[in-house]
Amino acid sequence: MKRKRFDRRAWPRVRSGEQSVVHLPGGVIVDYRAGEVLKPKRVTLAGRTLCLLDSGYRWVHYVPLAAPHALTVQLDDVGRVQQFYLDVGQTTGLDGEGLPWIDDLYLDIAGTLEVSPDGHWTVGHAEVLDEAELDAALAQGRVTPEQHALAWAETRRLLGALRAFPFGPLEVVRRYLQDPYT
Repeated sequence: MKRKRFDRRAWPRVRSGEQSVVHLPGGVIVDYRAGEVLKPKRVTLAGRTLCLLDSGYRWVHYVPLAAPHALTVQLDDVGRVQQFYLDVGQTTGLDGEGLPWIDDLYLDIAGTLEVSPDGHWTVGHAEVLDEAELDAALAQGRVTPEQHALAWAETRRLLGALRAFPFGPLEVVRRYLQDPYT
C-alpha cells in the first residue's frame, strides 16, 4: 500500500500553477490549475488519446473522508471534462496542512463523462486499471490478502455506483465547478 497525497504544488511536469483547498462537510476538494506545463500528459482510454494535462488545464480532486476512494476530474483549458479517475484505497484522511490523502490499494477506475445540454454528467465509459500492480503488491507483501480483496470489492462497488448514476462524488465536483462555494 502507498499513501498518496493530493498536492500538485511541486509537480515536476509543471513550472507554475495555482492550488486551492475547499473543506466541505464530509470531504475535501483540491482544485489545481496548471500554469506553464513542461511535459503534457496524454493517455489512451476507450481507444481515444486524451490530453489530461497541458497549460491551463485543471485537476479537481475530491476526497470523501468516510470512503475508501478518491476522485479526480481532469478538465482542459476551457473547462471541458477530459476524464474522471478514481483511486481505490483502504482509508482517507487529512495531513497537518489540511490536505487529503488516501492509502492507495493500486486499483483505479478511469472513465469518460458525457455532458448533457443542461450540464448534467453521465458516465460514458469506465475501465479498471492497474490490476497487475495490485497482484504484484500482493505477491511482494506490500498488501495483505484482505487488502487485495478489499480493493476488488470497492472497485466492483464503485463500478456499480457509476452505472447507477448519479454517483455522489461526481455530483459534488460537478456542483463545485458550477458554483465553487466562494
